Amino acid sequence: MSADKGLKVKGLGVKLAGHEILSEVSFGVQPGQVVGLIGANGAGKSTALKAVLDILPADYGTISIDGRNLNALNAKERAMKLAYVPQGAPVHWPLTAERVVGLGRTPHLNPWQELSSTDQQIIEDVMQATDCWHLRDRTVTTLSGGERSRVLLARAMAVGAPYLLADEPTASLDPLHQLQVMEIMRDVAAQGVGVLIVMHDLSFALRFCDQLILLHEGRVLADGTPDDVLTDEHLEKAFEVRVSRWTEGGEQFLAPHRARVRG
Repeated sequence: MSADKGLKVKGLGVKLAGHEILSEVSFGVQPGQVVGLIGANGAGKSTALKAVLDILPADYGTISIDGRNLNALNAKERAMKLAYVPQGAPVHWPLTAERVVGLGRTPHLNPWQELSSTDQQIIEDVMQATDCWHLRDRTVTTLSGGERSRVLLARAMAVGAPYLLADEPTASLDPLHQLQVMEIMRDVAAQGVGVLIVMHDLSFALRFCDQLILLHEGRVLADGTPDDVLTDEHLEKAFEVRVSRWTEGGEQFLAPHRARVRG
């Protein structure tokens, strides 16, 4: 793999309303990896994701994609490189779910160009993968939060970008679809896509991620494999909880079981 390959964030800093939200944050996502961005509420996870997407401007630091600085890419190039699954994004237009997913093909089209049969097949494939093909004729404004989340994930997958960024993609989903979404993320990575996920479920982080970045008060507290990051010491410092650990069917699990006793 080329040394230039990957999504790389170096020394990122973001200030909002005069407050430093992120300070000297560095991490990377390689093709084929699932990387989890974890931390307590307010740690800066979503801010980091939005800075990578240039939704929020960074005050300092660099972001590069496959050796090219983010600032050197025009809007269409960014849209083809980075696909985004927002958290709880409202959908106001009364479009069918299939039309919404079809918007993911926009970066590949010229103005007023119609979707090709190849585009249509991609749309069906990603909707089947996210278990929302049966919703294709439903207006998105009539869908439940979980159904809408799966449609928005399918839209991001339809882009076919080399990097997929998702902000809590399992939020508002029932347990079955939470597992399906995480399995989809693994499948997407297996196709060579670099996946960066903001997540709260520590057991999912342990089971499904190749690497984790643990943010604490706007800085990187730990960065490495799940075993390296999800130590008792790190979890007590970042989340103020203690966890139980067990193995079942050859897989590791963990769950918070009590708050850390202060003092």
